Amino acid sequence: MTSQQAIGVLMLSPFYFKMSPVDRKKLVQEYCDSFNKSVMQQKNSADSKK
Repeated sequence: MTSQQAIGVLMLSPFYFKMSPVDRKKLVQEYCDSFNKSVMQQKNSADSKK
C-alpha cells in the first residue's frame, strides 16, 4: 500500500484531522507497514498450502 492510498483510507476518520502532522505521518507509516506485513503473511500462507 502506498502512502497516498493509506491517507485516503485514514481521511475517512474524523480523528485523522485532529492529529498533528507529525502524528499523521507516523500513523500513515504504521498503517502501511501493518497492511504490507498482513499481505505478505497471507501470500506466504497461500504459498505454503500449494
